[in-house]
Amino acid sequence: MSNQDIISPENLVYKKPTLMNDVDMHYCPGCSHGVVHKLVAEVIEEMGMEDKTVGVSPVGCGVFAYRYLDIDWQEAAHGRAPAVATAIKRLWPDRLVFTYQGDGDLACIGTCETIHALNRGENITIIFINNAIYGMTGGQMAPTTLIGQKTSTCPYGRDPEIHGYPLNITELASHLEGTCYVTRQSVESVPSIRKAKAAIRKAFEASMAGKGSSLVEIVSTCNSGWKLSPVKANEWMKEHMFEKYVKGDLKDTI
Repeated sequence: MSNQDIISPENLVYKKPTLMNDVDMHYCPGCSHGVVHKLVAEVIEEMGMEDKTVGVSPVGCGVFAYRYLDIDWQEAAHGRAPAVATAIKRLWPDRLVFTYQGDGDLACIGTCETIHALNRGENITIIFINNAIYGMTGGQMAPTTLIGQKTSTCPYGRDPEIHGYPLNITELASHLEGTCYVTRQSVESVPSIRKAKAAIRKAFEASMAGKGSSLVEIVSTCNSGWKLSPVKANEWMKEHMFEKYVKGDLKDTI
């Protein structure tokens, strides 16, 4: 008998979602991905959609999302997750369909698919992990990299005269007619985690109700790419990223 079997419900502090596979994660310590995975799993379970959910995972740090959440998954080519999700939802309108993408995948190579799927009002949810860097491939500058932020491909800091300005993809999405819910959250603290979970739930419910496209951005850390400890990475995110990527609902027509 395990400890879990003898703990009374009122004393249970933490319960792992049943949809989370019991495997080691490949994410770096302090990474935001694991927290978001848990929130997605909890929401799917609470909605009773375990057998009717299809996730689309991309190229990037989230490429192995299918290892961690025990739902149906479809792998997409780099940046093409919204197009794949569109096909799945149109073929199976009773399914909860979402993509899980990083900023390099979504806001760079997948900009076209992202913008057009959202603008068409496809009944899907896009979960957008924004850590302002290419995390998996060596810490290169991403479209979301902040002015002055150093990466492996702009070691002296992003210069708008050379590299252009950070792309605020969520702000763009809020102005598209096909979107019904566009929000920006984070997961660095318990209150933030609760708000992020509520946002994911709201987006999933809107998708199932046929209200249109939803985009949930999670402003995240990449302590490996930023070369900071997890604690320092959270501090840097709050000091710098929240100023550019302001948290809260940008659009809500639900």
